[in-house]
Amino acid sequence: MTLDLYRQGQLAPSREWVNLNPEERRRRAVAAVAGKDVATLLDLLEAHHVRTHGHVSKETLRKYRLGGRTWLEYAQSHAVKVLHPEVEHADLWVRELEASGKSPASVGVLLAGARALYSALRWAKATTDHPFTDVKPRKDKRRPWDKRQPYPEGDVGKLLAAAPVEMRVLLRLGGIAGLRASEITGLKWGDVDLEGGTLTVRNGKGGKTRRVLLSSSLVADLRELGPQKEEVAVIGRTPEAARGRLRTLCKQQGIPYLGLHALRHTAGTRLVRAGFQLQDVAEHLGHSDVQTARTYGKWADDRLKEHLRGL
Repeated sequence: MTLDLYRQGQLAPSREWVNLNPEERRRRAVAAVAGKDVATLLDLLEAHHVRTHGHVSKETLRKYRLGGRTWLEYAQSHAVKVLHPEVEHADLWVRELEASGKSPASVGVLLAGARALYSALRWAKATTDHPFTDVKPRKDKRRPWDKRQPYPEGDVGKLLAAAPVEMRVLLRLGGIAGLRASEITGLKWGDVDLEGGTLTVRNGKGGKTRRVLLSSSLVADLRELGPQKEEVAVIGRTPEAARGRLRTLCKQQGIPYLGLHALRHTAGTRLVRAGFQLQDVAEHLGHSDVQTARTYGKWADDRLKEHLRGL
């Protein structure tokens, strides 16, 4: 593992944790806990996670930091000893998250961040505790395809008709190209080949790079929007901002907001409905497991629905 990752870009603030001698690292971690210095502890979490996993996307780091922050805020408000919490407190935190209405998937994301925090604290030798080892969110009883609900075609058409060009590009990057939120906002003009009709996703989920074919409608919208200098972001801002813009557009058009990620499910459903094999769908969307694409078939297959309507 090279330390180059810590010497540039967004990771520069974390490099000092790696360069510290073990005793100083421990001292700073313990002092941060004692001083309730959440920002320092989250920097420790980030530095350790990147150190052990290599490249990590901004979105992944954001989620891990959110999980760590949420647990630390709970610990502070409930007088929990952060370095040596009782397992019961870890259980109660998860139950409280569930009671607040968070889905099992959302709770799982926050739990992963809390686990990453304690992995970092153990690396710093500030504790030896594993408070979240046996803590699990409530089992999700929803069927896999119910968690990947796409936007109906009519709703997508209505959104496109009402959207300015930049928003149309966002809608089509998600609903046709199948990009994730962080991939949409991280896309640069230098990664778009309008003549070849492709774009390159860099540092996607798991740090992977993939090439994605573009539709003629997306190429047309991209031409209208740009192109600009290679280093300029096509959409830019943050995934949260992109979600907010889509939420606002849905509200304006009277369309239920299903989330930005639901556009990706729309893309997958369209491909399955068009007759493409699951392997093709998985490659287009960047799934590591072809079985993940299988759930789109449940939304794409309308034969049973049409049959029952006729009875």
